[in-house]
Amino acid sequence: EGLNVPHGMDFMGDWLYIAESDKIVRVRFDAERRIIQGQPEVVVSGLPGGGNHSTRTLRFGPDGGMYVTVGSSCNVCEEEDERRAAMLRCAPDGSGYELFASGLRNSVGFDFQPETGDIYATDNGRDLLGDDFPPCELNRVVRGGFYGWPIAHGDRVPDPKYGEGQEQRIAASIPPVHAFVAHTAPLGMTFYRGGAFPEQYRGAAFVAQHGS
Repeated sequence: EGLNVPHGMDFMGDWLYIAESDKIVRVRFDAERRIIQGQPEVVVSGLPGGGNHSTRTLRFGPDGGMYVTVGSSCNVCEEEDERRAAMLRCAPDGSGYELFASGLRNSVGFDFQPETGDIYATDNGRDLLGDDFPPCELNRVVRGGFYGWPIAHGDRVPDPKYGEGQEQRIAASIPPVHAFVAHTAPLGMTFYRGGAFPEQYRGAAFVAQHGS
C-alpha cells in the first residue's frame, strides 16, 4: 500500500504479480522491508507474445479478479488469437479465464472508477489514415463489450478495408466515452484518489499521452 506500481504489476495480499509479454508470474513481497522473497511462480502461461504491442497491463479489480490487457499484433488486421486486442479476466491463481472485452487495439492503461468500480481504459488508434483520424480513445469497458477494432474506429466509423460488409458488428460496437486527438497515444491512466489537489480533481481520470 502506498507504493507506485508500474502498469505491468499489481499486488494481491502479500503477492506481487508481474505481467510479462507471454505470461504472468507472482512472487512473495515483504511490504515492510520492501523486498521480494522466494522464486517467482507462473500463474498464467501461453499468452500471445511478440508483435507490434508486447506490453501487458495487469490490475486487480474490486471484485478480486485479475484483469489483463493484451495489445494487437499489428497496426490493423484480423487477429487469429482472440486474446489479442482484448481485455482478459481470471482468478488470482490463473483459473476461470474469460475473454472480458474485445476490439481494444492497444489499451495500455486502465483503472477502476473509485465510486462505481466501472473499468475505464485508454486505447491507441490505428495508423496510416492521415494526421487527424482515427481518434485515440477512452472507453468504459463492460463484460462482453466489443469496441470496434479493426472494423471501426471512433464513433462507429467503418475501417476502409476491414469495415466492408461488417455493418451489423459495427452497429453493435461500443463507441468511446471520450475521443482524444488522433495519434496522441494515451498510455497510462489512473483515477485520482488523493486529497492534495483541489476538489474538482478528486475522482478525475489522469491520462499520460505519449504523442507522435
